[in-house]
Amino acid sequence: MQGSPGKAIDYFLEGARLISQPGMRKFILIPLLVNVLIFFVVTAYLWNVFGDVFEQILAWSPDWLDWFAWLLWPLVAFVFLIVYGYSFNIITNFIAAPFFGLLAEKIETQLTGTAPPDEPWSQLIPRTLQREAVKLWYFISRGALVFIIFVMLFFIPGANLLGVLIATLWSCWCMAIQYSDYPADNHQLSFRELRRRLNSQQLTSFSYGGIILLGSMVPILNIIVTPIAVAGATIYWVREVKQL
Repeated sequence: MQGSPGKAIDYFLEGARLISQPGMRKFILIPLLVNVLIFFVVTAYLWNVFGDVFEQILAWSPDWLDWFAWLLWPLVAFVFLIVYGYSFNIITNFIAAPFFGLLAEKIETQLTGTAPPDEPWSQLIPRTLQREAVKLWYFISRGALVFIIFVMLFFIPGANLLGVLIATLWSCWCMAIQYSDYPADNHQLSFRELRRRLNSQQLTSFSYGGIILLGSMVPILNIIVTPIAVAGATIYWVREVKQL
């Protein structure tokens, strides 16, 4: 496989440094406000759902399998953290997509000295929302198959770890696509071509998506992860993906 996890870490850390600069703060204000609102809604909802789901697992399990149900507790908690981070990102990005596109444009201009093709807001907003809908359909349609595989494996001792691994890798891939798409969309690169280019650098792409997913799983930290993720993905685009 091509790419490097070290590059993914470097892009993310450099993205964090970039958005902390004074000129960038106005581009992340609205996304951060959106993140705060979504944080409270998603966190409260999934916290309640987690307790209900685990109680159902205990209720469905026969008495002689009680020991196994309790062994599943850490696994269930980890899965819910993945769902939490994944849901947080998908909802945030659908709402804040135009602002993240502007942030990616600003960062690319700073890195290269050349701005992506200019586009009026009247065209930018509907186009970016349409692009988010295309991505959402991709995530849902493929994600449904991943979910079916995950459920089939979850209650099989040993195999359930494989199911979690598959779901985790899928989530990492989705995060890499989600954030790399902002600079790619600024150049109107097709969604299919973006996926091909990211797949050609699998170690970098999956590692970068994993960093974002991990940050999104941590309450409070996930509020600031998304703009950093956009910045880092734009650096990834400028340094590698654009030339592939």
